[in-house]
Amino acid sequence: MWEKKKEAEEIKAFLGQGAEFIGKLIFSGSVRIDGNFQGEIFGQGSLVVGEGALVKADIAVKSVYISGDVQGNIEVKEKFSIHPTGKFLGDVHTPVFIMEEGAFFDGRSHMVDVAEKEKDVHQAD
Repeated sequence: MWEKKKEAEEIKAFLGQGAEFIGKLIFSGSVRIDGNFQGEIFGQGSLVVGEGALVKADIAVKSVYISGDVQGNIEVKEKFSIHPTGKFLGDVHTPVFIMEEGAFFDGRSHMVDVAEKEKDVHQAD
């Protein structure tokens, strides 16, 4: 209700229910996983983990939306969201953390303001 409306990214890849993949996924745009994935995920867009999906991976992306099960460590540039059917076990670094009622989270969250992070990068130059 309070969430800003944003243009939907075009889904570039989809792993459907019943499909399994082990390896490294690198993408731009948006990717949806409804099956089982194990490995590493790197992207310049959004990762959507659908209800019933199982993802065991270290993840570095722009945004993550979890409705299934995710295990691993996540580095997010913009927004991390766990929906009511979502479960996340691991550590997350994100400037925005949204956890809806009914969602499950077991781990640590590290929140750094984006402006502060950019200031630290510029001071290192």
